[in-house]
Amino acid sequence: MEKARIILIGKKPKELEDISKQIVDITEKNKASYSGPIPLPTKKLRVTTRKSPDGEGTATWERWEMRIHKRIIDIDADERSLRQIMRIQVPDSVHIEIELTR
Repeated sequence: MEKARIILIGKKPKELEDISKQIVDITEKNKASYSGPIPLPTKKLRVTTRKSPDGEGTATWERWEMRIHKRIIDIDADERSLRQIMRIQVPDSVHIEIELTR
């Protein structure tokens, strides 16, 4: 029995929830124990720029923000269930990491 830690990283929380639900369904179908999905704190990447490129006029600013969401799922699974998890169609906007330990 191997332990796998699956880390999902993305900008859209709904996509992360859909993928984590698919992973949980596969583990329940194979009767493997799991914990999660555990939501980690959202990182907010902020960029503030001046609207006026030459510096003349009023000091108006544009504020841009991108939020990064993370979910962690720990699974005690065999090789067959891990292969099924790897077959899940993951959108391009979601980054997935799988760490295996014994």
